[in-house]
This record gives sequence, structure tokens and C-alpha cells, in this order.
Amino acid sequence: MDADSKLICSWLIGDRSADAACEFMKDLASRLANRVQLTTDGYSVYLNAVEQAFGSDIDYAMLVKIYGETSESEKRYSPAECIGAKRESITGSPDKKHISTSYVERQNLTMRMHMRRFTRLTNAFSKRVEHHVAAVALHFMYYNFIKIHSTLRGTPAMAAGVTDHLWEMTDVVRLVEEKEAADAEAKRKAKDAREGAEGQAFGHSGNSTIKASRRFY
Repeated sequence: MDADSKLICSWLIGDRSADAACEFMKDLASRLANRVQLTTDGYSVYLNAVEQAFGSDIDYAMLVKIYGETSESEKRYSPAECIGAKRESITGSPDKKHISTSYVERQNLTMRMHMRRFTRLTNAFSKRVEHHVAAVALHFMYYNFIKIHSTLRGTPAMAAGVTDHLWEMTDVVRLVEEKEAADAEAKRKAKDAREGAEGQAFGHSGNSTIKASRRFY
């Protein structure tokens, strides 16, 4: 998430594995044109993921939170109380006053408020991963291009210069329809090419059979 424009630059549905972290960071790096300052939480897999995706071309820091002890019953339903945080510079020269995860943590709350499937301790969770991915994609499209943020007086996409106008849901539907039409056309062309290749192969095979038959008879 860009702290200035509040634009969600990249997102990924996956597990907490090192492979997922690498995929996530590589996708983020592919969407950025300039050197940036990046802050992650203290999850260790980000160290190698950021190194693979950005190399030394980044100012990277970790914000490691320190949690107090809680009872076993409280751990099941809520995170432990945060009693402090430690800023650690990892790569480059990150500005310490900008080492923060507050904006993305607030975005996590927004996501949970906008999508019922993220609400804990309910049966509203996604039953199929395809539906979950679609719901998250729709949320971020709405958040980036349609939802007006009071502090920005526009959308994150407008603040970041990605678009020059406020989008509506009809624009999103149009994008979906264009993508579906393009996919259908690509499948049709692939099918025609495959059938054409099979027809040519059948023609060559038939000619060979006829010639061989003439030799035998």
C-alpha cells in the first residue's frame, strides 16, 4: 500500500509460505517504476522475498512488534497486547520516521468491514477459493478506483495518477465483459488452429495410406 495515495499496489491470496512471499514481492516490484521505501512486519520470510524481488534497489525496513503474554483462552480469539515496537533497517537507507505499517493495518480493518467473509467466528467464510479471490479482487478494484477517500478528495488511483477520473461500477463491468470476450476469442482461435493442424495431419495420413495401397494392389 502506498502511504501517500493509499493505493493498493499489489495483493495476493496465498498461504504464509516463503514461496507466496516471493511471488507477492516480485509482483509488487514489477508494478513500481521508481525506488521506494518499503516497510513490512517482522515475518522472517519477507527478508529473502524482498532481496529476490528488489535486490539492493530499495530502502527496506521491518517494524517488529513486541507482544505481552496473554492467557491461552484469549489467544484463540484475539491477538496478544502489543507493548512496543522495534524499527530495523534492512536494506538501503530507510527514513526512520516513515517506518510504519499503520496504513496497511487500517486497510486490513477496512477490508474486514467491507467483506463479511473475513469476519472471524462466523460461517460467512468463503467456501471456494475461486470465490474468495474474486471477492478480494472486486474489493480492491472498488477501493482503488471507485471509493472516494475524504483525506484525498478522490480515489487512490486518481491520487497516484493511474487514472484521471472517478470510476463507476459500470466501468468495472465493462472491463470484465471485455476480458471475457477477449478470452473467448482467444479460445476460438486456439480451437481453429488445433482443428486446422489436425485436419492437415489427417490429410497427410490419408495420402500415405492411398499410396501404400496402390503399391500393394
